[in-house]
Amino acid sequence: MKEHLSGNQIDQKTLKVTVYCGAATGNDPTYADWADRLGTWIADSNGELIFGAGGVGLMGIVAKSVLKHGGSAHGIIPQALAEREPPYEGLTTVEVVRDMDERKRRMMELGDVYIAFPGGPGTVEEITEAFSWTRIGLTSKPCVFFNLDGYWDPMRTMYQRMVDNGFLNQGSFDKLLFANSFDDIIPWVRQYVPPTVRTYTRTQ
Repeated sequence: MKEHLSGNQIDQKTLKVTVYCGAATGNDPTYADWADRLGTWIADSNGELIFGAGGVGLMGIVAKSVLKHGGSAHGIIPQALAEREPPYEGLTTVEVVRDMDERKRRMMELGDVYIAFPGGPGTVEEITEAFSWTRIGLTSKPCVFFNLDGYWDPMRTMYQRMVDNGFLNQGSFDKLLFANSFDDIIPWVRQYVPPTVRTYTRTQ
């Protein structure tokens, strides 16, 4: 799970984009519009979507857009959710897994970059876990917050507060991208170097 892509490797392979986003559309049509644009960008960049397989909310809009523009969309869904809410129809592949923990792990394994779009607690949980795993060396993939209309500004402020209070080092914080444009993402992935693996000092 620690594979890291160099710039040349990115040029030579399809970039698999793991997207975390809302199962709702939010109360501003801008979110749905930009979710559609995200899907278009993934397809036009010869990328592949890795996501939670749902057909509702922003998740469904991104998947529909990727497929509409000729891209591939790969869904991973826990058995319990698949029984309640069938995966989005027409996905390139669907993987039914045991539980949410396995779903999150598989989405991290399959993706080359993790992008958090506007969403709720589940979105925060998933991108936070991905970033946490980079700090302890369980994955080496870059984490991106797509900061639509400043949506993730409070998260950036919280991380900076962690740095200021000695709970996160500046070097790790600097490995996060708060992107305002899709054009920011691939150059970031090309030059990305994972943070130094966290070490621990035993308290006396």
